[in-house]
Amino acid sequence: MARILITDDAAFMRMQLKDNLTKLGHEVVGEAENGRDAVEKYQELKPDLITMDITMPEMNGVDAVKEIKKLNADAKVIMCSAMGQQGMVLEAIQAGAKDFIVKPFTPDRIKESVEKVLN
Repeated sequence: MARILITDDAAFMRMQLKDNLTKLGHEVVGEAENGRDAVEKYQELKPDLITMDITMPEMNGVDAVKEIKKLNADAKVIMCSAMGQQGMVLEAIQAGAKDFIVKPFTPDRIKESVEKVLN
């Protein structure tokens, strides 16, 4: 079981991810609605894994990954992207994200990604 921080500016997306991750037996320890919020909550909650939306107000997901990696080089991040964001996904992977899932999510893909990143 992992302690997970979910980051997305859309509440319904956070709810969908939380629902899926909880069903997989993980604990959602926090939710963030933008990159800056995610960096603060990461420091506070020290989760095992972070799901990170790419396009958000205040600080986008790519910049948030860079900031989190400065705090902890071993931080595990899964990017959540919409179709057509390949360039930013690539940038996020280069910044240290471990994997990415494309919206709309399927429960199987979430499970596969989480297992891959945690193992």
